[in-house]
Amino acid sequence: MPLTLSEWYPVKAAGLFALIMALVVARRDRHPFPRFGPANLTTTVRALLVALTAAFIGEDVTKSAAVSVVSLGAGAAALDAVDGWLARRMKMASAFGARFDMEIDALLILVLAILVWRHGKAGAWVLASGLLRYAFVAAGWALPWMRAPLPPSARGKTICAAQIVALLLALAPFVEPPARWIAVRTPSIAAGPVRKPPVPALTCFASVLTALTGSSPKTDAYVTK
Repeated sequence: MPLTLSEWYPVKAAGLFALIMALVVARRDRHPFPRFGPANLTTTVRALLVALTAAFIGEDVTKSAAVSVVSLGAGAAALDAVDGWLARRMKMASAFGARFDMEIDALLILVLAILVWRHGKAGAWVLASGLLRYAFVAAGWALPWMRAPLPPSARGKTICAAQIVALLLALAPFVEPPARWIAVRTPSIAAGPVRKPPVPALTCFASVLTALTGSSPKTDAYVTK
C-alpha cells in the first residue's frame, strides 16, 4: 500500500523542527565555541528526522506509515552514535551539545511511545516510557537538588538504547498488536502452548528498567559528550 499523508504532515514536521531550532538558537550563548560544529550539525539532522517522525502522529495508521516511522526513527537512533564521536574527535565537546543531544533522544522516545500506542501495539501505559524525562524535569522545578548534573552512567546509555530499539521493534509491521495476535492464535491453543508476543514485553521491560533508575534517559550526556 503506497504511503498517503495528509496536507498537514509537512506543516507539523516543519513546525516542530522550527520550534526545536528556535530553542537551540535561544541557548546558543551557552555554546563555548565560535562554530556550531559538525557534532551539533549532526544532532540537527537528528532533530529533523525526529520532527519527520513526530509528524506521523495524527496520520492514518497503515503498514507503509509504520515502515516510514521505523526507517526515520532508526536513522535518528543510528546518528546518535555519530554526534558524540564527532564532538570528541573535533575537541568540541560541551554541555550545550550534550544537552541538545539528550533532548533529541528524549523527544524521539516520546514520539515513538505515542506512535506505538496509536498503532495499537501497546496500551496507554507505554506513554510512561516517553514521559519519564519530562517528569524528571518537572520534579527539578520543585526539588532544586535534582537539577544538578549527574555523573556518567553506562546504565543510562544502555537503557536509552534499549527503549529506542524496543519501541522501533514494536512499531515494525511484522509485530502484531497483542489483541490481534491472541485472536489469531486462539484456535491453535490445543495444538500447543501459546507464547506472548516478545516485543511488547521488551518495551515494558525497558520502561520498567528506566523507572527503576530514578533518572531520565541518557542523563549522563551532560558530562560525557
